[in-house]
Amino acid sequence: MNKLSALWILLLITSIGWAQNPNSKTVTLKGRILEQSSDLPLEYATYVLQKSADQSMVTGGITDEQGRFQVDVPAGNYDVVFEFISYTTIRLSNQNFTQNTDLGDVRMSADVSQLDEVELIAERSTVELRLDKKIYNVGKDMTVKGGSVTDVLDNVPSVSVDVEGGISLRGNESVRILINGKPSALSGFSNDALRLLPAEAIEKVEVITNPSSRYDAEGTAGIINIILRQNKTTGINGTTNLTLGDPKNEAGSLGLNLRQNKFNLFSNWTYRNQEGPGNSLYDQINYNDDGSIRGYQNEKRTNVRAGTNANANVGIEYFINPTTSITNSTVFGYSEGDNTTNIDFVNSNPQGLPLVNRVRNTLQLEQQRQFEYSLNLTKKFEKPGHELRVDYQYSESEGSDDSVIEETLISETASDVPTEKTVNQEDQRRALYQFNYVLPLGSAGQSQFELGYRGGYVNQTTAFIAGSFDPLGAFINNANFSNTLEYREWIQAAYTQLGTKWERFNLLGGLRMEHTDIDINLLETQDLTNKQYINWFPSLFVGYSLNEEDQITLSYSKRLRRPWSRFINPFPSRSSNTNLFQGNPDLDPTFTDAYDLGMINQREKFTFNTSLYYNRSTGVFQFITQETGELIEIQNPNDPNTPILVPVQLRQPINLSTEDRYGFEFNTTFTPVRNWRFSWGINLFQRSLVGSYTYINSMNQNITQVFDNDNFSWQSNLSAKIVLPKEINFQTNVRYQGRSQDAQSINRGIASANLAMSKEILDKKGTLALNVSDLFNSRKRISDTRTLNVQTYSENQWRQRQVNLNFTYRFNQSLKDQRGRRQNGGYGDGPGGDMDMEFGG
Repeated sequence: MNKLSALWILLLITSIGWAQNPNSKTVTLKGRILEQSSDLPLEYATYVLQKSADQSMVTGGITDEQGRFQVDVPAGNYDVVFEFISYTTIRLSNQNFTQNTDLGDVRMSADVSQLDEVELIAERSTVELRLDKKIYNVGKDMTVKGGSVTDVLDNVPSVSVDVEGGISLRGNESVRILINGKPSALSGFSNDALRLLPAEAIEKVEVITNPSSRYDAEGTAGIINIILRQNKTTGINGTTNLTLGDPKNEAGSLGLNLRQNKFNLFSNWTYRNQEGPGNSLYDQINYNDDGSIRGYQNEKRTNVRAGTNANANVGIEYFINPTTSITNSTVFGYSEGDNTTNIDFVNSNPQGLPLVNRVRNTLQLEQQRQFEYSLNLTKKFEKPGHELRVDYQYSESEGSDDSVIEETLISETASDVPTEKTVNQEDQRRALYQFNYVLPLGSAGQSQFELGYRGGYVNQTTAFIAGSFDPLGAFINNANFSNTLEYREWIQAAYTQLGTKWERFNLLGGLRMEHTDIDINLLETQDLTNKQYINWFPSLFVGYSLNEEDQITLSYSKRLRRPWSRFINPFPSRSSNTNLFQGNPDLDPTFTDAYDLGMINQREKFTFNTSLYYNRSTGVFQFITQETGELIEIQNPNDPNTPILVPVQLRQPINLSTEDRYGFEFNTTFTPVRNWRFSWGINLFQRSLVGSYTYINSMNQNITQVFDNDNFSWQSNLSAKIVLPKEINFQTNVRYQGRSQDAQSINRGIASANLAMSKEILDKKGTLALNVSDLFNSRKRISDTRTLNVQTYSENQWRQRQVNLNFTYRFNQSLKDQRGRRQNGGYGDGPGGDMDMEFGG
């Protein structure tokens, strides 16, 4: 168990002891800890007070960002010990404190002999398991070098990324993605935008499965908070990365930092040029109403996503005085893509004899620009933990997608189907206003009151045009597939919460109110929809410490899932004219009551984290496949008077009644010896869905589908990191996604493995790493789907096996500097990302 965790638990016990003896005289001790060589404050340095008589620990704590500390103790004789990893310990012996005392500035000097210990601690902290969250530090993971944020997330405990880039938490796709604790344009219109964010730009990832009232209520599965790099090391320093990969992956990044006196300038620049080949197939059997086979259609797709993207994150932090700082930062992003999709169709008669072969080719040109500005003001008051934080953020994103679709019938006299063209233009503006206030209560700060406000505005316009070219090359617009969607969202939220510590118990209760106002306007068809609702989201967390190593927490929160703009966009996709995707503007939010019982056990070499959870959701929406009743006529070159008829299937989201989801999750880390680490996690869950859907297809037929379904599934991941001869680091990650099913489809299990090796070079200033993603090229989603008259077998591989060679060079940095960055607290909706943990949340 690390020193800080033991320190907090002992602090809790002794604080309660003082609270129960109010007649003893209490004095206040305060001071500041500085680095001797630079006179800069040491954040997270520890101070410990021991009784001079028997050296028993009385209390202690850690310093804030300005290196300050303050503590109330009974009057008496103490030894005061100041510690910071890789610095020489300072001890003030036999100090008699009978009145309030200011110890002034305590200066600590570096101890070079401890650097090996620092390296070991950094290795152990790659995955940190806590009661309220899991923290994944990206820097030491060799398998994601040269990858994107989705590669990072796929290595995070409890998180999985499917073959299409969909992100889920504990098997639930309703997860809220935050960047630096806030909604961001960097997460874009869909998961595709996240793939543009390189792994080198990420410091760490926080996973919160049952957030408190402080956090946005969005995301019934929980919150994933991606924290971007922001170095605070003294002086001029930086890191550069270069990557070469196959399939094509040419990437580079540069992080620069300058900290002097009251200023901290930080920046991170990234560039990538890549190609991502993928493939899929659909084997479809079409039935007549009497159950006999009408025919077959085999559809094979190959696609290559090629593109370049660049990102820049630049900011400045100014320390107005020792208790007040202001931070300005901007993020710029640009990407362009050249994506090709080739589909080979073969239509056969009921006996399986081929009748028609046609080829459909799509050339897709994409562009996206992103800009984000953030302003933060933080004011720390005299009492530790007393803080006010004010945030403003503005972001905008513009994206265009221009596709040309050509189809050719392959026969003795090949003929072209009219060329189709689609244009999709998306523009988004987002603004956020937020403040959070935290007030410690009690003489020892054993209680804490918090309140805050957040106002958010989103304005997104999606213009979609679809049509075809006539024989003379003139474009003919298809009004049935062309429209402009205007989506506006106003969300205002206020919350308050109160936490306290009592003996072995930690209690935290809160209430959040959110007012939502959404406009959905289809401009060409003049379909206007407004949805307004006010919702209350309570949360309650109870923690109990069995001893210094074992803690239990019981938590409850109410959450919701709002449909994304992609889910409500009614424009069908046109890459295939027989398998369509379309959003549903009538979708309503899903509401979930989430319960979680967790336990964490920490030993010298082991950490165990177990959780039993149950979610009850109403108004659940999921994607279903339905037959439209339309038939696509395909010219039969062997019999022009008898065309081939292929039914059209439409996939779209709908609200489906209720869902019960319950499961068990277990995660553990084991560090047997220095630089060796093993992690294993498993998530077992049962999902029960009750609901039906009735619709009228294009042939005016009334169709009712029942979606009642019980499904058990599981996920598991194993990670191992060891040191081979010649000081070569070896790491492998293995993941398995178990079989799952719903009322229409059965998804087969998926196993995949990543492998990496690295070697420190150039006097440990450089690192050379080789990694392979999807080592066995097995990451494919294989499904069997059955609707009334169509049975489909499908395979989908979004990206094939990837091999990357990465070189990292650090200048003016030490292992101590790297550890210091990982010690920084997380973000959140409010100040102090670890604040909820202290109260078991």
